[in-house]
Amino acid sequence: MPASPIRKLVPYAEEAVKKGKSIYYLNIGQPDIKTPKIALQAVRESNIDVLAYSRSEGSEIYRQKISTYYSKHHINVTHNDIVVTTGGSEALLFAFGSIMDIDDEIIIPEPFYANYNGFSTASGVKVVPVISKIENNFALPPIEEFEKLITPKTKAILICNPGNPTGYLYSKEEIQKLAAIVKKHDLFLIADEVYREFTYDGNTHYSVMQETGLEDHAIMIDSVSKRYSMCGARVGCLVSKNKTLIQTVLKFAQARLSPPTLAQIASEAALETPQSYFNDVIEEYVERRNTLITELQKIEGVKVAKPKGAFYCIAELPVKNSDDFAQWILEHFDVNGETIMVAPAGGFYSTPGVGLNQIRIAYVLKEESLIKAVNILKEALKAYNN
Repeated sequence: MPASPIRKLVPYAEEAVKKGKSIYYLNIGQPDIKTPKIALQAVRESNIDVLAYSRSEGSEIYRQKISTYYSKHHINVTHNDIVVTTGGSEALLFAFGSIMDIDDEIIIPEPFYANYNGFSTASGVKVVPVISKIENNFALPPIEEFEKLITPKTKAILICNPGNPTGYLYSKEEIQKLAAIVKKHDLFLIADEVYREFTYDGNTHYSVMQETGLEDHAIMIDSVSKRYSMCGARVGCLVSKNKTLIQTVLKFAQARLSPPTLAQIASEAALETPQSYFNDVIEEYVERRNTLITELQKIEGVKVAKPKGAFYCIAELPVKNSDDFAQWILEHFDVNGETIMVAPAGGFYSTPGVGLNQIRIAYVLKEESLIKAVNILKEALKAYNN
C-alpha cells in the first residue's frame, strides 16, 4: 500500500509542534467552515435507546431525501439507485470491487486524489494514468490519449469533478467526450463528485448522471464530508442506474453490515441546510482562492494553476523534490516560530518521476493565514535553494 502524501509528514509536524512551532496546515482538505448547526442538533436531540445497525444500503428515508436533493441538481434518480457508504472512500472501494477483478485496469487523468492509488492497490487493480498538464490548468487530456490506453483489461475511467488535487472543473463538453468513449468501448465512467457545490466564476457543475445514454455506464461517488464540513461523519454514497451493479455493490455493503447510524441522522438533517449557507461558503472560498493565487504568483519561479472548483490548487516550485522540501520545512525552517505543512504532489501521480517539483495546497484557512503561509513558503524557498 502506498503511503498517503497528505498524511505521511504528520510525525514531522508533531515533532515541530513539540519544539514550540506553530503550523499552518495546507496539506489536508479539512475545512474550517462550521458544520451546519441543524446536523449537530439532530444528533443531540435523537432519542435513541439502542444504537442499532441501519440497513446495509442505508436508511430508506435518508436515501429518499438524497434523491430529492439530487433532483434539485437535475439528477433524476430514485432511492433504489443509491447505496449509503462509510464515506466516499468506501463507495470507491465498493465500485472497484464490483466492476473489476484482479489485474484489471482503470484509466485516471493525473494528478489525481492520492487514495485512488491506495484503493487500486487494495483491489488488485492497475492504474493506467493519462497526464494532464499545469500549462492548461489540468484540463481533460485529448480523448485520443485515453483511446490509446484502452486494452481488453480496461474496465473503467475515473475522474474527480471538480478535481482534487487540481481544482479543475470538467465542462459539459468534456463529460460528453468521456461518455462517448465509455459507450464505444463498453466501460464504466466513475465520477467522484464530492465537491459538486464548490464551483466558481459563474461555472456550473455537470454530472455524469445528467448525461443521457449513460444509464448502464455511469457511477457517481458522493459524500457529506466537504459539502457540509462533516469530514468526521464518514457518510457517503454510490449512485448508479445500473441495477446489476447496485445489486453487486449491495453485497459488499452487506458484508460490512451497515453505514454509521448516528452519522446518517446528522447527514439527513444536513440536507435541510439553506442555500444561504452554501452562498456564504462559496464566497469565502473564492476570496481565499484569489488571495492564494495572487500571493503565489508573486513568488519568483513558482507556477500555479487557477482552480475553477473544490478548494485545492497545484503549485510548481523551483525545487527538484518537493517531498524533501516539505519535510525540510517542518524540521528546519520557521519564520518567527511559524512554519507550514504542504502535501508533496508526487503522490498524486502514478507515473514515476512526474510531479516531483509540485505541491498541493488546500486553501481551507482564513485569508490572513494564507497570506502568512505563502510568505513562509517564499522565505523557505530562498533558504532551501541557497
